[in-house]
Amino acid sequence: MNAKGYLFVKKSFLFFLLSLILLSGCHDPQPDSLRFGLSRAPISLDPRFATDATSTRINRLLYHALVDFDDSLRPIPDLATWEQLSPTQYRFHLGDNGRVFHNGARLTAHDVKATYDFILDVKNASPHRGSLSLIKEINVQDADTIDFVLEKQDVLFPGRLVVGIVSAALIDSQHPFNKKPVGSDGFELVKWAESTHLFLRRRSDGQVIEFLEVKDPVVRALKLVRGEVDILQSDLSPELVTWLTKRPEIKVSKGQGTNFTYLGFNMENPVTGQFAVREAIAYAINREEIIHYLLGDAARTASSFLLPPTHWAGHPGLPAYAYSPKKARALLAQAGFSQSNPLKLSYKTSNNPFRIRIATVIQQQLAEVGIEMDLRTYDWGTFYGDIKKGHFQLYSLSWVGIKMPDIFRYVFHSSAVPPNGANRGRLKDPKIDALIEQAEAATTLDAGAAGYRELQVALFNELPYVPLWYEDHVLASRQRVSGYTLAPDGNYDGLKTVVFNK
Repeated sequence: MNAKGYLFVKKSFLFFLLSLILLSGCHDPQPDSLRFGLSRAPISLDPRFATDATSTRINRLLYHALVDFDDSLRPIPDLATWEQLSPTQYRFHLGDNGRVFHNGARLTAHDVKATYDFILDVKNASPHRGSLSLIKEINVQDADTIDFVLEKQDVLFPGRLVVGIVSAALIDSQHPFNKKPVGSDGFELVKWAESTHLFLRRRSDGQVIEFLEVKDPVVRALKLVRGEVDILQSDLSPELVTWLTKRPEIKVSKGQGTNFTYLGFNMENPVTGQFAVREAIAYAINREEIIHYLLGDAARTASSFLLPPTHWAGHPGLPAYAYSPKKARALLAQAGFSQSNPLKLSYKTSNNPFRIRIATVIQQQLAEVGIEMDLRTYDWGTFYGDIKKGHFQLYSLSWVGIKMPDIFRYVFHSSAVPPNGANRGRLKDPKIDALIEQAEAATTLDAGAAGYRELQVALFNELPYVPLWYEDHVLASRQRVSGYTLAPDGNYDGLKTVVFNK
């Protein structure tokens, strides 16, 4: 697609947007609360069950965990420091930070044990149980000290203890944390109305934050312009971001993110199972053009797999597939395809309009090197179901919020074909399996990092994915909002420091 084509799409969208503005009325903003627009409301405010992104981000504001992550995603203390007493035993020492629950009770090692005992009890069906299944015993030494004994060595174990701690007494009384959270962090519940309006109070100064669900991104942007919400974070199309940037009452900023977008192949398919075909496609995609015209320069190209180069186990030295139609055509010829015998492929994506636009551009870029791509769009359930079943040749998706490098087993190990994992492309490579197992067996984080980097080189040489880009996070806010900082993983921690001039 040429520049004029991109501009036509943008102008059509903006005409539609402006028509909505002319038809919409005004609404007075709430003077006492800062209103945060969400694309989806949280599902649960119980950290033992929350898995969706919105719930996880809001729970970070309500609950302290034993462990957090630094900028390179190495585990660091939150509630506790730790020491490794043996290859299979860790001792955690609770400090003074976050030791008082919102109801005034003191947080102790007994609460830590009760939280993790609940998660590990199979009858409670916590979705976090799988990542903690190596825990053999949890032993309280005193009110400030607790030991975790593992079934086998796991150098990544401290980074698994990121579930918010809840009160043992409230667990015993079957308190409904999902709707009435009682944590120990800097925000507490005011009320949750009709599942779409959640009010939290910042304990340090009483500032109230209202989280308001507005599913449609255009309506969300209009509410920001009219003052019905004060902050939007991400989940906005580049056209909307561009439009908001031009509004004098709005300020827009961007920050690098870690969400990884990729093109996936079916490795069992006789066509996409050929390395020359996969490599030709990698050279045929002009990622810089897509990032500039469709993503509004709100992304950076990816060369590593899953983890960003800044991750402690990421690989900053992997080469990227530079756009080269000439190399793509040569590789297709090598695979036996030509103008008289073109390569024909099907590409599946969701029916999200923005994702369709990206897929359409990729379709045109592949056509320029002689690949005829049949673009097929589906509702999310059908699309995702087909991907898990392996009913595809090409598809694109994004991995969101990856922190732990053991994601490689879940995504690429031959034992992780759905429903046992997310090896949707059916990659079955003994060398890659062995490298995954070798990295997991490392006894230090540094040794593990070296192992995961070697694994990423092997994945680059096999190419089950074409790494596309890491999308930025975008903050759009009213001028009276200041002090909010975007985090690489998209959390809402900026609300701890945000200033709202009423």
